[in-house]
Amino acid sequence: MYLKTIIQGRLEFGTEKSYEKVTKMFLQRVETYYKTDVIFKFEDVFKDEALCLEIPRFVGQVTDKAFRTTTGLIGYCAQFAVAGSVRAWLINEGEIVHFETLEPDSDKGAVQSFVRGRKLVKVKGKENEAIAALSTAIEKYDRHAQAYERRAKVNFLMRNYHDALRDYNKCIGIDPSIPTAFYGKAKIHILREENELAIENLEESIKKSIALQTLYWKSRRLKAKCHIVQKEWQKAAFDLKLFTNRNFEKDNPNRFWLRWAFYHYGNVLMEMEEYGDALKAFDKAANLPEVADGLNEAEILTNRGIAKQKAGKSGYAKDIKDAASKGGKKAKNILKTLK
Repeated sequence: MYLKTIIQGRLEFGTEKSYEKVTKMFLQRVETYYKTDVIFKFEDVFKDEALCLEIPRFVGQVTDKAFRTTTGLIGYCAQFAVAGSVRAWLINEGEIVHFETLEPDSDKGAVQSFVRGRKLVKVKGKENEAIAALSTAIEKYDRHAQAYERRAKVNFLMRNYHDALRDYNKCIGIDPSIPTAFYGKAKIHILREENELAIENLEESIKKSIALQTLYWKSRRLKAKCHIVQKEWQKAAFDLKLFTNRNFEKDNPNRFWLRWAFYHYGNVLMEMEEYGDALKAFDKAANLPEVADGLNEAEILTNRGIAKQKAGKSGYAKDIKDAASKGGKKAKNILKTLK
């Protein structure tokens, strides 16, 4: 049985000695044990000039055995690496059957410092310790893309946006397959009201991630938000349509933003004078539970009422009255004209 697989990433070996060891081991194991069960040929993934193993993105149909053999071999190669990460997905009918993150886990100084720093990134109040550990990893190996990306995130959380942007750019310059670096850059550009640059980076985040990842949909939603600011209604509608059509699992954080997405999709469709579809979007927003997404029920009811009126539907006055009773200022002003 053949299943869809996606594999992408990069492993850095740092020295010619480590690179020579890993390439000999790879060739020996393929010849001795695996033969035709490995997806990649040696010359397709090993880059002599960069002393690395690189898979920009592979998408294909493979057997479960070939997937596990290949990821097992790459995982073994990772233990010779000083930095890097390869991600691999095995997918059946849109569901992830198996997922692997293949990274170095050795006693090398750069590896240990990075692992420690990455853990500290998740601990509130340990930001300076995280930066120190990640900086040590970079000092030990200055092409540590993941360390730059994680340090950028900490700098972003500490509002050191200049330093964060510098580190995101360093990460991308070394390994442009890391989608979180583009997503992080985009957030900085949004704060600076540089929406065109934000959109460019979000497009890269989408390209470098897959639709089964949370990040892919976070990038789609944020890109739609930027298009709205730019009044690029068609582009915003495209992203919001995809987002609102997605069936997110209960534990997926993107599910939290569905009400926001339906509401703004309704507004975008209103701008495009597609009032019937806008009304459907507002209906769905109104039927979702209230969450801390920056919206209130009065806003949704007000715009649904306007959409009903524009679409020639009845019941718009009731929506406006209900919105006014909930404190909606816009609804109160509209109510005066209705009277």
